[in-house]
Amino acid sequence: MSLLPESASFEELVQDYFLAVRGAGLMLSALDTELVTAWAQEGVPFEVVARGISRSAEKALWDARPGEPVLRSLRACRRQVETEIRKYRDLSAGQGEEAPPASKKRPARSWEEVRHARLCAALRALTEREDALAPRVHRLLDTVLACVPREPAAMDQQEAWALMALLRALPFTERRTVWRDARTGEQQLMTARARRVARRFRLQAAVRRRLDMKET
Repeated sequence: MSLLPESASFEELVQDYFLAVRGAGLMLSALDTELVTAWAQEGVPFEVVARGISRSAEKALWDARPGEPVLRSLRACRRQVETEIRKYRDLSAGQGEEAPPASKKRPARSWEEVRHARLCAALRALTEREDALAPRVHRLLDTVLACVPREPAAMDQQEAWALMALLRALPFTERRTVWRDARTGEQQLMTARARRVARRFRLQAAVRRRLDMKET
């Protein structure tokens, strides 16, 4: 999700991503920095925290006034981020544990498997609402989404590819509207890197909004 070098710390990645998605600011407040430190101690991948931030920002995006930051502070994301951390830890806890031979329960699914299943379900539901997109959805399910990613970053990339493929399948006038929505509220004072991250977030949010796929 971030365009920082691979050597960047967890805290740097979270700060970079939040400020880009927020669309304003150069650094976190002292209280927000303490929160990032607490999340770092949880030992979860950066992408888990970034997902919580993006989900919080996406919910707030459409209510923000032009020129206003999407989120006023990182603390506004706290509940969603900690929900994602809890989901990740709960799902990861069952990985690697063998079920008793007599047990008929299915093995616990990973965080990536749960996200992948939800994305596929959302796409199948989309075909019932948008007949014209059905061929593209079926092709995505057979190709891009044929395998479950094994790490959070790969799951993020897979979802991004799927959303961009669906965007390209829309009629030109609708694509233009989605792009225009994604650029609304763009901050010119951001760095080039932050602007790219912000544009990607807003574009994916606009595609999900257009397709009514907010809960993937």
